[in-house]
Amino acid sequence: MPRAPMPFLAPDDAAIRPAPRRGLSCVEAADYIGVSVTKFLELVASDRMPPAKRIDGRRIWDIRKLDQAFDAIDGDEDEAQPGTPLPKKREIVL
Repeated sequence: MPRAPMPFLAPDDAAIRPAPRRGLSCVEAADYIGVSVTKFLELVASDRMPPAKRIDGRRIWDIRKLDQAFDAIDGDEDEAQPGTPLPKKREIVL
């Protein structure tokens, strides 16, 4: 006799509420701390962000180590007050 499905888990629960993850890809780690992938890799190269763990050829960043490294970065506090106009656009030259 087949078992009845668990009443508290819908088949699409994972899509609605994904499981929390401790390991992040490079793109996810960069997004997590709020910088581009290029900037994130610069921070890793300068030891301001932790190196990745290698797991079967994949590079994975530990979210806890990212938090510690982010807390340790000395950065200027943004002194902008509410209502302060945004800076003008800069021209990007490639």
